Amino acid sequence: MFGKKETPESYLDHAAATPLAPDVLAVMAPYFSERFGNPSSVHKLGRQGRVALEAARRAVAEHLGAHEDEIVFTSGGTASDNLAIVGSVRTVVKPHVVTTAIEHQAVLQPLEYLEARGEVTVTRLSVDHDGLVAAEAVIAAVQKNTVLVSVMYANNEIGTIEPIVQIGKLLRRLNIERASSDLPLVRFHTDACQAVQYLPLDVEKLGVDLLTLNAGKIYGPKGVGALFVRRGVELAPLTIGGGQEQGLVAGTENVAGAVGLAAAMDFVHNGRGSEIERVTKLRDELMAGLEKLFPDAVLTGSRTERLPNHVSLALPNLDADPAVVYLSEQGIHCGTGSACESSKGRPSHVLLACGLAEKFLSGSLRFTLGRSTTAADITRVLTVLPEVVKLVPPIKVFSENR
Repeated sequence: MFGKKETPESYLDHAAATPLAPDVLAVMAPYFSERFGNPSSVHKLGRQGRVALEAARRAVAEHLGAHEDEIVFTSGGTASDNLAIVGSVRTVVKPHVVTTAIEHQAVLQPLEYLEARGEVTVTRLSVDHDGLVAAEAVIAAVQKNTVLVSVMYANNEIGTIEPIVQIGKLLRRLNIERASSDLPLVRFHTDACQAVQYLPLDVEKLGVDLLTLNAGKIYGPKGVGALFVRRGVELAPLTIGGGQEQGLVAGTENVAGAVGLAAAMDFVHNGRGSEIERVTKLRDELMAGLEKLFPDAVLTGSRTERLPNHVSLALPNLDADPAVVYLSEQGIHCGTGSACESSKGRPSHVLLACGLAEKFLSGSLRFTLGRSTTAADITRVLTVLPEVVKLVPPIKVFSENR
């Protein structure tokens, strides 16, 4: 309506998606138009595409401390996770995989699918109240036929950072022993989609063999990702026909997307130290304010081993979905932290694994900060959220049978 004051917009759902950075779009733009050639073609336009694709591969590899031939471009984080999981399992007979109970569904569901088909056995490790898995428990779960350990770097729902370096060191020691015993080496995979902006990514220091990236979480284009595959790691392809990406991902490569992923990694790397300091301060202000406003709520995830941009809490008997809608109407856009698989009527597997009481399972809210977040956004949440909570009718405690 003419003359109506516009509602300020506070986007606080960066764990779900980030806006495409203008600098990233500018680098990608030529490959949508004048440099559109298929990188497998041998003519000039094709060669332009191939040069750009391989330059992007080198750039991504440099950010990971990897070799360029260890970078496989995919259509996103889910595709990379699937290639790591399914590709590892299908190279051997009767394999065993170790993972955690709080992994992303892009890891858990492929394992459930393979398990149902009798292709794999799986150990799903429990976590503590903060969502942390014990590195020693990971090693203790390894069996003679274990071929893969998959532990996410940082959890998308609760922001907890897992002890990846410690797990990597222990697995390397274990693999030295296994090599002398003629047992298969245990490969280590981590989903790093939430970690790229804020955490170290050197694959040697992490001790990982497979690492998942997603451009859409780091101000790059959606529908593009990559999988780091250490030299010597054998994977079975998921798509066949054409032989692209070392035969692992068939189909014409998304040159613009690969260029965008590399540019996005440059974007989040530049000024990372100061951005971490800035966003951590805002995060802590929001967490402190929420605790003061809602003393009966639970701040989920680790207080110390936590992403600097991540705030998640669960309020008792709150129906989070309408709360998020009401907040959005007030210009505050956040997430529920996947608190409920609405189509199945079940609570979040992450919250369940963390042992939250039943009254909190439907009331999870997630605020994930980003480059555009300001102190005014934090103040707005702390002002508006109490009023929104009053508007939402309390929900009955969660029930599998409702």
